[in-house]
Amino acid sequence: MDHRTPRTSELLAAVLAAQEGEKVAIGDLVNALRNRAFGILFLIFGIPNCIPMPPGIPVICGIVLGLIGLQMLMGRQELWLPGWISRRTFSRSVLDTIVNRSQPYIQKFERLSRPRLEQFAGPLARRLVGATVVLLGFILLLPIPFLGNLPPGFAVCIFGLGLVERDGGVILAGFFATVIGLLITAAMSWAIWQGAIAIF
Repeated sequence: MDHRTPRTSELLAAVLAAQEGEKVAIGDLVNALRNRAFGILFLIFGIPNCIPMPPGIPVICGIVLGLIGLQMLMGRQELWLPGWISRRTFSRSVLDTIVNRSQPYIQKFERLSRPRLEQFAGPLARRLVGATVVLLGFILLLPIPFLGNLPPGFAVCIFGLGLVERDGGVILAGFFATVIGLLITAAMSWAIWQGAIAIF
């Protein structure tokens, strides 16, 4: 019998296969994943900010990611979401797009990733990841045009991969991506502000 830990791509495929209806409730996703929810949900709600999605999706993603990050910061082992978030649904086709479009890239990543640098994947590191994702979730709420959601969304995805694969090296890369993303977001915000000043 195979007792190995499921890889990220396998967990995502299992999440998609478990959703039979036309609508997917966020609470059902959380209940299905239990203690693996943090990393996988970082991916599920991070990836939509990296690919074209219907308007309004980044705002929902930012709220959910902020709540998940806050609970990681608090040291919770199982995720809890308020009822108004848990009951919120989205189309299964959206989940299908998220999983199927990300699978090839995640499978390539899995060939290189492995459990390592445990000091960067332990409880303290998880709290730091949680605090960082709270910040990234807030940024996703800001109406920054021209791919403004891509840098924070990409950083969240890296954190998610690192958590699921228990790869401290990838988690470190997530912090690096966060710094780069914050710099890019700040530069874009400054450029928009300067453009508004020039117009008015």
